[in-house]
Amino acid sequence: MDWKKYFSLENEQPLDRFVEGISNTAIFRKIAFVGDSLSSGEFESCDENGNHGWHDYFEYSWGQYIARKNGLTAYNFSKGGMRADTYIKSFAEGKDFWNKELACQAYVIALGVNDILNARQELGSIADIKENWQDNAETFAGYFAAIVQRYKEIQPRAKFFFVTMPKGIDEGRNALAAQHAKLLYDLADYFENAYVIDLNKYAPVYDEEFRRRYFLYGHMNASGYIFTANMIDSYIDYIVRHNPEDFSRVGFIGTDLK
Repeated sequence: MDWKKYFSLENEQPLDRFVEGISNTAIFRKIAFVGDSLSSGEFESCDENGNHGWHDYFEYSWGQYIARKNGLTAYNFSKGGMRADTYIKSFAEGKDFWNKELACQAYVIALGVNDILNARQELGSIADIKENWQDNAETFAGYFAAIVQRYKEIQPRAKFFFVTMPKGIDEGRNALAAQHAKLLYDLADYFENAYVIDLNKYAPVYDEEFRRRYFLYGHMNASGYIFTANMIDSYIDYIVRHNPEDFSRVGFIGTDLK
């Protein structure tokens, strides 16, 4: 066996392939998934009168699919409709998500759809980040960074993965998603131990054919969440394989060992 072929696939790009079997995501024994409905396995229903309902089924979330596949513990720090400002101002505190007993080795943060695309919140920049997270500017960048800063207080050596938004067929929303993606790269450069899962660049376009197969009304169906799990899992595996020095001490996160 030539083990180098596994780590050095010629011209490999993220999501060129879905990883088979246990992935390098499994080096993290506890991962928190911070996000909105798409991180919560939310299904959308519609009754006979055309009234829609929205229901979080965490066992169908892509985070839990990743956890079951890789034998790790995953926390859904998420809820349908979640925004970064709501998360930092009240939601996480109300759910006890700052509890050190829930500290994780990695945090996957997928926020922005409700903030940027739906509420059209001011995007902001890394200039909005202050030494004390409570002093951050009231922008998406400031709120998003505050979440990272708070979890860094709890688990200083944790790894962070920031998820960009895939492209769709609405060019206006695509333009906002591209700005959001650029910000996440800036944030990953700003924070130590932070990486970008760039679905905006590497995921398939969520066009009509994609939505027919993987969506139920405005949210994903069960197969859609499995597809997303494969993308996120394979992308983290790609990052770990291509940055081995960054992840060689993952087992010591949460300890005093170096």
